[in-house]
Amino acid sequence: MSSAPPETRSTSFMEHIKPGVFFPAAGLILLFVLLGMIFPGAMSTALGEVQNAIVSGAGWYYILIVAGFILFSFWIGFSRFGKIRLGREGERPEFSRLSWFAMLFSAGMGIGLMFYGVAEPVAHFAGPPERSSAEPETIQAAEGAMHLTYVHWGLHAWAIYVVVGLALAYAVHRKGRPLSIRWALEPLLGDRVKGWLGDVIDVTAIFGTLFGIATSLGLGVLQINAGLDYLGVVGSSTGVQLVLIAAITLVATLSVVSGLGRGIKWLSNVNIGLAGFILLFVLAFGPTLFLLREFIGSIGFYLQNVLGTTFQADAFYGEEFQAAWTTFYWGWWISWAPFVGVFIARISRGRTVREFVLGVLLVPTLITFLWFTVLGGTALNRELFGGGGLVDLAPEQALFEMLGGLPLSGLVNVIAVTLVITFFVTSSDSGSLVVDTLAGGGDINPPVVSRVFWAVLEGAVAGALLVVGGSNALGALQTAAIATALPFSFVMVAMCVATTKAFHRELKESQVTHPPRRPVGAART
Repeated sequence: MSSAPPETRSTSFMEHIKPGVFFPAAGLILLFVLLGMIFPGAMSTALGEVQNAIVSGAGWYYILIVAGFILFSFWIGFSRFGKIRLGREGERPEFSRLSWFAMLFSAGMGIGLMFYGVAEPVAHFAGPPERSSAEPETIQAAEGAMHLTYVHWGLHAWAIYVVVGLALAYAVHRKGRPLSIRWALEPLLGDRVKGWLGDVIDVTAIFGTLFGIATSLGLGVLQINAGLDYLGVVGSSTGVQLVLIAAITLVATLSVVSGLGRGIKWLSNVNIGLAGFILLFVLAFGPTLFLLREFIGSIGFYLQNVLGTTFQADAFYGEEFQAAWTTFYWGWWISWAPFVGVFIARISRGRTVREFVLGVLLVPTLITFLWFTVLGGTALNRELFGGGGLVDLAPEQALFEMLGGLPLSGLVNVIAVTLVITFFVTSSDSGSLVVDTLAGGGDINPPVVSRVFWAVLEGAVAGALLVVGGSNALGALQTAAIATALPFSFVMVAMCVATTKAFHRELKESQVTHPPRRPVGAART
């Protein structure tokens, strides 16, 4: 996910930073990078223990709160609060509905969809969860594989973003507050958000966001290396991956310096164009009729089974599947929530609560389902009815091997590698802007020097996670997302309470200011 709010004016570094937020957040993250580079073995052991503790002790909690976020989103959207406008009374939306949908699509596209577009359906196909009655590599396993992928990338993910985006949009557009996580909790905490408690909230958001972005960057560089290896450019190794992180972070830094108008704005348009090309190319040259039928069928299967899957905690089957997939995803989405929440809040001025909830939940979800159906469905069709050969590959290799079975495979794989690189750059650039905005107490116009600092730090964290993970780099990236999301999850639960309280107060004040009209001819009392 890789878009960000616009910038207009820069302040000096010291004017911009909020010391109680910037220095604690930067210090903790730098400490992690240093310890990871100096003591990779010890850090790897520590990360493994953290993951085991969270999955075994809090996996049920992640499942419960994400289900709660879905219920909260639909309830708040369809309740009497749905008519509240995220802006001044009578203010119309800042963007047309079509432009708004396009930007939501942009927010929903990212490195993760490239990395897991083929890899996840194939992984579930080859190894269904133990609770499943399907045998591996069967039609039943393929149905379940697409369903699990939909669950991990659909309504659950976007309900998490609704919680943060809605609370921020209301605080910023309706109440005129700075663009900072702390202000989303003002209805619950009052003036305490201005002091140390607000600093802790923002530091928690920064820490989770930066590690969420670093997880995406780490996945991206694994896939870039795999693509270059597939094309015969360079072999795959941790050393090559570190060089790639340094080189692409440098490009991201140049994008930061050039500004949004010439850098990230242009690259974001390139992202959408290249992603659309790959989607349409695979749909046209892959098993087209199969994919169209699979898209409709998988949505039906999803609607039929999503409730039971949502609350499946695998109490009788062990924690291995949850750790590798569901708990990882819920942690990853929660750690991304401030990042994506800031973006969708910024573009949603003038929308009603109901428009916001339905747009954010449904549009990106449907596009994501289409993406996985086309890429993952083509891979599953190959496994069931074609030459196979994908189930034994590393996740980062699966996309390129699948594209290799289509016409013009060399050109399309070059485009795929290019797309992952541009996603890397825009994620780093826009991520540094959002993190810097939070570190500046809501200043939406951070100076270039501080954005460069965060862009470099994001690359450093991604590099440290790859070094710590070694041969199990993917496991280290997953652990980072799961662990850093835990503290921010408590902030999100508080956001649900704060938003509900604010909306109750809003309607109560509205009734006092604009009492309901007495019907014509009604008797006075």
